[in-house]
Amino acid sequence: RRRGHRAGTGDRAEGEVPVKITVVTNNPHKAREIGLFFGGVAEVTHVALECPEVRDNSVKTIAEKKAEYAYQILKRPLICDDTGFYIHALRGFPGPYAAFVQETIGNEGILRLMEGVSDRKAFFETAIAYADGNDIRVFSGRIQGRVVAPRGTGGFGYDPIFEWRGRTLAEMSPEEKNRVSHRARALR
Repeated sequence: RRRGHRAGTGDRAEGEVPVKITVVTNNPHKAREIGLFFGGVAEVTHVALECPEVRDNSVKTIAEKKAEYAYQILKRPLICDDTGFYIHALRGFPGPYAAFVQETIGNEGILRLMEGVSDRKAFFETAIAYADGNDIRVFSGRIQGRVVAPRGTGGFGYDPIFEWRGRTLAEMSPEEKNRVSHRARALR
């Protein structure tokens, strides 16, 4: 935070330069969530840059490699993220391949795989990689929950089938989700 700036107020001291950050993702939903998270604290811009995605079992490694690539192209402070969805009964599947699985079999396919399975435990893990030309720092956040039948109309991806403390992420307002989600925990 810059001196003289009060987080969340949106007020800046005269002549003060706002904190600027670029979110690099092809997912506009993620960019919107991150923009809401930083609202009033930082000026967030979205760049839909196609970054090569390394195959790795660690979302931290994947996010770090995306940030390294994106910084080489854009040459400005930025963040990239990667998220995994890990279902206990499926031995961690889809894990870091969550986006591919969402695009191919979707929530319906996940629910078919879970038919007759009583162990519904799952978690999301997000890694946020910040690159500024000097270093790449990686932060992660996790939220534990369970797989349920779809509920709610908000959010995106697995949100309708992921329940946290009795409500799916899709049943939460964007502000509520930004207080508890795996992405918000990584951004803190």
